[in-house]
Amino acid sequence: MMNPERNLRRTVLPNGLIVLTERMEHLSSVAMGVWIKSGSRCEPAETNGISHFVEHMLFKGTRSRTAQHIAREMDSIGGNLDAFTGKETICFNVKSLSDHVPIALDVLADLVLNPTFADADIERERGVILEEIKIDEDNPDVLVHELFTQSFWKDHPLGWPILGTKATVSGLDRDKLLGYHVDRFHGGNIVFSAAGNLDHDRFAEEVAGKFQNLAGGATLHELPAPEASARVVLRNKKSLEQVQICLGVPAPPVTDENRYATLILNTVLGGGMSSRLFQTIREERGMVYSIYSDLSPLRDAGTLCVYAGTSAGKALEVVDLILAELRLLKEEPLAADELSRAKDQIRGNILMGLESSNARMANLARQEMYFGQFFSAEEVIERIGEVTAAQVQAMAQRLFDPSRIAVTLLGRLDGVKLNRARLEC
Repeated sequence: MMNPERNLRRTVLPNGLIVLTERMEHLSSVAMGVWIKSGSRCEPAETNGISHFVEHMLFKGTRSRTAQHIAREMDSIGGNLDAFTGKETICFNVKSLSDHVPIALDVLADLVLNPTFADADIERERGVILEEIKIDEDNPDVLVHELFTQSFWKDHPLGWPILGTKATVSGLDRDKLLGYHVDRFHGGNIVFSAAGNLDHDRFAEEVAGKFQNLAGGATLHELPAPEASARVVLRNKKSLEQVQICLGVPAPPVTDENRYATLILNTVLGGGMSSRLFQTIREERGMVYSIYSDLSPLRDAGTLCVYAGTSAGKALEVVDLILAELRLLKEEPLAADELSRAKDQIRGNILMGLESSNARMANLARQEMYFGQFFSAEEVIERIGEVTAAQVQAMAQRLFDPSRIAVTLLGRLDGVKLNRARLEC
């Protein structure tokens, strides 16, 4: 049992699979997701990309349904079936009207439990993924983030691309894909979450019926702790009109006690149109079209990264202006109105997110996987409200250490030179 005020319930099946639900009676739909507690950071170097490849293959047919059958069945109930692979999770999710839950659940369970991994499908999908890799290589803002990540988490699985590389994807065969599915898709490594107009006991019983023959096993957390690398990387690509900039530092992991101060710090720095980076560098100076900061917390690590796109002639000045904003956050506490505005922005994002059953379903699963307990929106908002300007300033001083700043520049660099001495803040 969990949090009866918000109709949250939790059941652990005999094989270790966790079923979480949130009842939302005012909705006519249900969002459900199967979350595998493994992602690209759990992969050996030679099979980098296998999590994502398996995710693709599960849509290609089961022992009782072809890929076309799956698509037609979902369309016939107006359902939406999707999946994604992250650094630490793979998720398969479906949303349907509440009276179609038995069909949606049957399809979702079937594709997760009974994939065929047919050789012809593997070869076709390999081609699709290789094209996906090319798309990312042709997209400058995706590519600069990949280059930054590779350099920042150098020689660690976190630094490898989720899609894998042309070489690793080309080397994945049926035995490897099947082996990964057997090793990772077991009861102790799965969370099944759902939110919407449903009854927990009936739903948990239906899930138990579908997954009763799935083997148990412990959660797999063989995650080597990463060491961040503060490197300056300049990658010349003359075909680009702009220079893409990624500047980042190590940040606290997802469960860190100071996560709320970090969230406010990121919001003030570059988390929206009223943020300092956007107002100073885009609005006041007109030097960029896009600039933002992004927080990526993981189980045992994290990054706070600033992204900007500008012309080669302005690239170093933009880097200097970003560093000036970091310095200011270290030297001066936030004014009361700016702190209050950031808290209100976060509060609005949280509460609006709760209007979506998909977001609630994902929130349930993530809290289970990372915290093993559930924090209500009210608790989170209360904790954010307690953060002081001094705590945000202390976090800025902790994070924005010049010796730990990493930068990647990608584009037509035309003689642009950047050394570490310039990264003082």
